[in-house]
Amino acid sequence: MSSKKESLSCSFCGREKKDTNVLIAGINGHICDHCIRQAYGIVVEEMNTKEHKELSQSLRLVKPKEIKKFLDEYVIGQDEAKRILSVAVYNHYKRLNAIQKAEVKEAEVEIDKSNIMLVGETGTGKTLLARTIAKMLNVPFTIVDATVLTEAGYVGEDVESILTRLLQAANYDQKAAERGIIFIDEVDKIARKSDNPSITRDVSGEGVQQALLKLLEGTKVNVPPQGGRKHPDQKFIEVDTRNILFIAGGAFDGISRNIANRLNTKAVGFHSSKDRESFDEMNMLQYVAPQDLKSFGLIPELIGRIPVITHLNPLTREVLREILTEPKNAIIKQYTQLLKMDGVELDFRAEAIEYVVDKAMEFKLGARGLRSIIESILTDAMFELPGEVDEGYTLIVDEDYAAERINKMSMKALKAVS
Repeated sequence: MSSKKESLSCSFCGREKKDTNVLIAGINGHICDHCIRQAYGIVVEEMNTKEHKELSQSLRLVKPKEIKKFLDEYVIGQDEAKRILSVAVYNHYKRLNAIQKAEVKEAEVEIDKSNIMLVGETGTGKTLLARTIAKMLNVPFTIVDATVLTEAGYVGEDVESILTRLLQAANYDQKAAERGIIFIDEVDKIARKSDNPSITRDVSGEGVQQALLKLLEGTKVNVPPQGGRKHPDQKFIEVDTRNILFIAGGAFDGISRNIANRLNTKAVGFHSSKDRESFDEMNMLQYVAPQDLKSFGLIPELIGRIPVITHLNPLTREVLREILTEPKNAIIKQYTQLLKMDGVELDFRAEAIEYVVDKAMEFKLGARGLRSIIESILTDAMFELPGEVDEGYTLIVDEDYAAERINKMSMKALKAVS
């Protein structure tokens, strides 16, 4: 009996039991620890190959020019910001594909991601650019608001909730979420409140910036799948953020003063006044630099993890006019379609459009203000006309009609104030 045990061997490689650490018995054979390790390596390699094929099929490598062309259909102007975003998204696709390839590992080249900062006044299209890119991406995409974030343990949302939103966008597919894109809106609202030490903690400012550092750079984070606060008995999903592209956007109201101060201090000597005149004072954001963000209240560590900084230009009269009529989702087209559902044709005259643009420039609310003005002009008609007019009725909006409705709203506001 003992001689029979001594003769046991691995059914795969033939090693005898004395030459193995572990020999596991099956129904009609045995397998040693050496063969188990080798089989495990083969399974992992096959699974990685299959995952890479699935990733390659889901990721359609869209060239930067194609991405910008798609953005042009929905967003007017902002060519520089669109070019930088297009290149960043294209490189993100390439990077995801390259990570899976063996030749990259053999060459020991590790491609780092380049997170992006969009600086622009309110209503210039930061969030619209992000939403438009989301329409054409085959990677999970989510937009989160930085204003609700606080340090862990305080009222508000933890920074990890950003990843929970991405997981939800990926339908809780961890691998898909780890190659997604996150747009952090209103990032300027987490700026450091003051350089002076205070007895109260800056839990929604500098504390949030510090919590974001590792996420932006790349780390493994235990994320509660349903969001909310962490507790010891909760199940977590481990998310690796190394391959997640972060795009941050903010209005940075008042940063123009920091930029102007920096540019003026540079101009010293005989040519100082001449150099100062060469700057476009109406669009100081085009000169934005990392030191301006630092002066505004972002910590240097955070700025270093967002290497690409671009700006969005203020909207001119011509751009506002095009926003009303040109894009696929132009505001006039939207309201034309809404009224058409009730059998009403909308005829928005050119002089009325000019009047709306004048008011938008006066209110200084950017493209977001256009919708408020159009809504004010058409509210009475959208209330009274449905069900009261015959099919094919035409609503003509000229300058007098628009001015009457805007003045009516202004008088209501004045009465409310008085």
